[in-house]
This record gives sequence, structure tokens and C-alpha cells, in this order.
Amino acid sequence: MIRVIVWGENVHEQKNAHVRETYPETMHECIAAALRTERDVSVRTATLQQPDHGLADGVLAETDVLTWWGHAAHDQVGDHVVESVVRRVNEGMGLIVLHSGHYSKVFKRLLGTTCSLTWREADELERVWVCDPGYAIARGLPRYFELERSEMYGEPFRIPVPDEQVFISWFEGGEVFRSGCTWRRGQGRIFYFSPGHESYPIFRDPNVQRVLKNAVRWAAPTGFVKDACPMTTLEATPERARLEAKRARERRR
Repeated sequence: MIRVIVWGENVHEQKNAHVRETYPETMHECIAAALRTERDVSVRTATLQQPDHGLADGVLAETDVLTWWGHAAHDQVGDHVVESVVRRVNEGMGLIVLHSGHYSKVFKRLLGTTCSLTWREADELERVWVCDPGYAIARGLPRYFELERSEMYGEPFRIPVPDEQVFISWFEGGEVFRSGCTWRRGQGRIFYFSPGHESYPIFRDPNVQRVLKNAVRWAAPTGFVKDACPMTTLEATPERARLEAKRARERRR
């Protein structure tokens, strides 16, 4: 089983009536429900309001892939939790960052840049183009798919050059945006996917759900490597013995 935690900030759903109407079950539960249709994926959810935001070290130790949606409360995420997530990604956990999660502490910490962009809320059509049809995250998708109403995200997007560019979006205003990018940090894989504004039912779209399901499989680790910096001692080997004998001879001269 691929063990997934769907993390949601869970602020808009509590404070905004339109968001509650769009996602009465919350955004994170909508995403989790889509992933639960995969037989070999085990899904749980976590939110900002829980102790350690639902991401205590023991929980992360049993997580293969973490999805992250945040927007209104990036500054409320504890730095100790950020460090725990970053450490776990370096050890091998996959991370999928969604929409306004581009400005999260976790994403900026892992990428090392501001991750800023341009944006506009205008109920625009978004056409998501598949850049690499053979890539695992794009499996089963058409050449492009459209979201009837979306928030415009545009360039420049202040990110490091992606390892792979999977999707690029076009908007009615003429802007384009690198809407699906991947990176590797340590042993972990990171995927950023921009569609997902809280005012629109984007996470109900079958193509978006296919992207998320594919991304979970792509990001799932093949193993974990514990992040440590131990001091080691030289082993007693025949080569080491010959080296010591040579140094002893040189000292006697």
C-alpha cells in the first residue's frame, strides 16, 4: 500500500460560505475521496488545526506521500513541522504541492527560492497542456484538458528550473504558466500542480483527479535513507594494514 496523507489548511472551508458550498466535505476530504478509489492507496487527512498540524514525527514516519494545500495561513505552520517534513522528503517521502501551496514554508524551504508568481481572479478558462505525454504523471490524459473557471497563475514563476516540465497552462488573458513541475530533493520526489483554487470545484474534475492519482504513484518512494551525518572509523583491512606498515617504515628512516 502507498500510505498517503492529504494535508489541508482547512481555513477557507470554515470561514467562507461559498467555499463551504463548493466543498461541503472540505477540499482535503474531496481529494482524499478521489485517491481512496485506488485499491493500493491508503489515505488519511490532516489539518492545520490539529496538534503538530497532524504531522507529528511518528505520523510522518508512516507516510509515503504527502499532498499539501494551503493559502490563508502559511505563517501559522510551525517551523518545527516544516523541518520535520523537509527532513522526511530528503529521506524519501514524496511531496505533492497544490495551487497556492507554492507559497508554503515547506515548498519554499525545499526549493530555496521565493516561489512568487503573478495571479488574477477572473473566472477564466484554463487549458492545461500535456508537455510530455509519456511521463508517468500524464498517463491516461488527453493532449490537453480544460477547466471552465479557474484563477489565473502566470509567469514569472520564481522557482528553480524544474527537473521535468509535465504541464503548461494557457489562460483567456493570454498568459501561460508552468503548471506542472517536478524536482528531486535528497531521496524524495516533489510535484507542483497549480490548478485548485478554493472557489471552484476543480478537485472534482476527472482529469485533475487522474493527475493526482498518477502523481501519488510517481512520488511514492522505493525506499527510505535515514538522514544522518555519523562519524566513522577506519576498518581493519589488508589494505589498511599495508598502509600502516608503510608509514611505520617511513617513520623509522
